[in-house]
Amino acid sequence: MTIPRSLAALGLMLLGPGLAQAAELDGSQLSIWWGVPFAGILLSIAVLPLLAPSFWHHHFGKVATGWALLFLAPFAREFGAAAAGAGLVHALLAEYIPFIILLTALFTVAGGIYIRGNLHGSPGLNTAILAIGAVLASFMGTTGASMLMVRPLIRANDNRQHKAHVVVFFIFIVSNAGGSLTPLGDPPLFLGFLKGVDFFWTLSHIFPETLFLVGTLLALFFLLDSWYYHRREEILPVDPTPDTRRIGFDGAANFWLLGAIVGLVLLSGFWKSPLSFDVLGTEVGLPGLVRDAGLIAVTLLSLKITPPQVHADNQFSWGPMLEVAKLFAGIFLTIIPVIAMLKAGVNGPFGAIVAGVTRPDGSPDPAMYFWAAGVLSSFLDNAPTYLVFFNTAGGDPQQLMTAMAPTLAAISAGAVFMGANSYIGNAPNLMVKAIAEDRGVKMPSFFGYMAWSGAILIPLFIVMTFIWFK
Repeated sequence: MTIPRSLAALGLMLLGPGLAQAAELDGSQLSIWWGVPFAGILLSIAVLPLLAPSFWHHHFGKVATGWALLFLAPFAREFGAAAAGAGLVHALLAEYIPFIILLTALFTVAGGIYIRGNLHGSPGLNTAILAIGAVLASFMGTTGASMLMVRPLIRANDNRQHKAHVVVFFIFIVSNAGGSLTPLGDPPLFLGFLKGVDFFWTLSHIFPETLFLVGTLLALFFLLDSWYYHRREEILPVDPTPDTRRIGFDGAANFWLLGAIVGLVLLSGFWKSPLSFDVLGTEVGLPGLVRDAGLIAVTLLSLKITPPQVHADNQFSWGPMLEVAKLFAGIFLTIIPVIAMLKAGVNGPFGAIVAGVTRPDGSPDPAMYFWAAGVLSSFLDNAPTYLVFFNTAGGDPQQLMTAMAPTLAAISAGAVFMGANSYIGNAPNLMVKAIAEDRGVKMPSFFGYMAWSGAILIPLFIVMTFIWFK
């Protein structure tokens, strides 16, 4: 999934090496039934908004907490309170807290930038915004680009009847596919960089795949948006955003803070320090602490320097951020045994998946690596999923970048591209959905969104398989 693409989302480059070191749990000794709480929270996200929308709107945090407790309580009884505590601490300190700190910083800083004036959401303008967002995603992360671009895109289309498709394609392109060219774009690529993959390796090896996917999606979007745009009843008689202000930026100082966020994330990846703290088996390094402290400072500084009018113009609220924080708290906890079972490789409950990426002659099958990494990244955290298959393919970055380059390209493309298959495939997906709904856009349901991705993305992934990963 890139959930806890999980979650990042960049939504999560900042997790750095800590994400690669899961709490010590032997997945080969676990039953597949330990994955029930994780499946339960996913089904809750998918089904309850449809069956009980009012209940879900008021109690989704309690539902997430319930599934987390349904995992932690039996786990503590089976393996002991110490093991449960260690798993909880690892999930919080190594993954969830850094993840939320980063998302909060990006959400706050991007929310402090207001593109004033009235952009008119024509097919040409919308396509241009998506293309710009795709380029930005590889340099400021999918989360950063999504948070910066989604508000002006929604406002540009607030005079149109149909706009859910605009947000859906935004998730496809900006929140996922656009982050595939550098380690700054998406968490799995950043982890590969930390493992020794060259910074520009993905740019030189999956650029054709990215160009094909993004270019095709932009063309399909332009055709679909044009069809909607030229329908007689599409444009509302009164534009909610009047043409009274010149196009420009308010809160532009936040652009510097976006740069500071990228710098802090890169610093935590490059800086190696022997100083670390052991908290119930979880190593908390000095670079990570400095990064998180810096991100908190950036968040507070943005809130202080951003004029209240900018937040008002942006209709800034904490609702979308709180929704993501509560839901992903449950996801990060219930995913613990699932990741452990995957890491157990052929000896774990998911051994058939791991074994399926190897041909009968023992050589790696790039097509299977692409789909295995991609399908799991659609619902799990794409960063550890990437590492599972990175290590399954041998784990030697020099060999993977040369003799096994098709395999590494397949793993990288699957982990990044297929995070768009579901709302929980990547952290920005859910955040963009929440912001859009907060602005009155009627977004597809969980399964409704997957109908879009299944109809549009899956055929493109099949074509890519036969061209690049056969």
